[in-house]
Amino acid sequence: MNKYLIDGSFPINGKIKASGNKNAALPCIAATLLTDEEVILRNIPEIEDVMVMFEILKGLGAEVRKKGRGIWSVKIQDIKTHEIPQEHAKNIRASILFAGPVLARLGKVLLPPPGGDVIGRRRLDTHFLAFTDLGARVEVDGQFKITANKLVGVDMFLDEASVTATENAIMAAVFAEGQTTIQNAASEPHVQDLCRMLNSMGAKISGVGSNILTIIGTKKLSGTDFTIGPDFMEVGSFIGLAAVTRGELEIEDAGPENLRMTKIAFGKIGIHWETDGSTIRVPPGQILKVVSEMDGGIPKIDDAPWPGFPPDLTSIITVVATQVEGTILIHEKMFESRMFFVDKLISMGARIILCDPHRVVVTGPNRLKGSPLVSPDVRAGMAMVIAALCAEGQSEISNVYQIERGYEDIVGRLQGLGARIEQVER
Repeated sequence: MNKYLIDGSFPINGKIKASGNKNAALPCIAATLLTDEEVILRNIPEIEDVMVMFEILKGLGAEVRKKGRGIWSVKIQDIKTHEIPQEHAKNIRASILFAGPVLARLGKVLLPPPGGDVIGRRRLDTHFLAFTDLGARVEVDGQFKITANKLVGVDMFLDEASVTATENAIMAAVFAEGQTTIQNAASEPHVQDLCRMLNSMGAKISGVGSNILTIIGTKKLSGTDFTIGPDFMEVGSFIGLAAVTRGELEIEDAGPENLRMTKIAFGKIGIHWETDGSTIRVPPGQILKVVSEMDGGIPKIDDAPWPGFPPDLTSIITVVATQVEGTILIHEKMFESRMFFVDKLISMGARIILCDPHRVVVTGPNRLKGSPLVSPDVRAGMAMVIAALCAEGQSEISNVYQIERGYEDIVGRLQGLGARIEQVER
């Protein structure tokens, strides 16, 4: 196992290009199963989760070839098994995304329980309720056995706006007979990317970007050449890092159109940036100060389904808030264990009150001190990297596999910005 050694208190400076959206790449990789023709995927981030998804594809019989940096070719003439390989499924939550396309193409799928981040209870019911609405039968006996003689379009209402359940429902519905309407659908940019990719393959999906999707079933999809959009979670992480280290940063291909609510949230703690086309520039030496509400009250940052503030950035903005003058409440509504990592920040010198599993009150600024840290999940791991880079002294972060699941070449890219970070073997 590797670990990171980080010397803090050095500003980052320079230019960086945003990686492709991890959360779009994963469903788009699964969706290649919906055609027997070649699919070219571009701007795919080279991260652990992507590599695991490709290994699952290979296990199902796909021919997977790398054609260049971030460019992959996938072709699967015949799916050789309806069983998702357990050795890979247990390592990644996104393995559940193979359920929809395998069910649509073979009429059956055997799915082991998916793995992934431990950030609270992450129910799967919405996936299986959607499959049931389309005419499938679901049996649970250690694994999930889903079968369907025929999938038939229906007007369904999801019991929660789950991103991956929406994506699974979409992929199953493209081959369903007739029309499917998905109400209370998730509408995040990664869901939109999946819909655009499928439409480029010949699917008939309308309402893209809204909470109501209409899908006209088809019998066959073709290959495509599709480019994944930028990872706005990564961009938000880099913006926070630049601000708390007092550095200057240009982020190219940043997709600022996906950061409007993020800009509002960061604005509450005094952070701003400039936009020039698709490039974001974070200016140096910002005055980091909480902006009180109009009645003088303490402001709140809370996450919500799209277009609300992304839950994956709550860990990041919590760390950033420790370096900001004033007090702010951060409310993580969607995952009940995500905020438990703040005990590590408190041990570094942060003034944080953990009110309950969902809410923290942060008062700053407080100079953090380098400490030994353990990355519990992708986003909290990146939050710890940010904390270490603005702390005084050296920090050691272990379990960095969790970070590398979601951030491409994070050590090399940060070194290119002047960060004092290195990866060493334990």
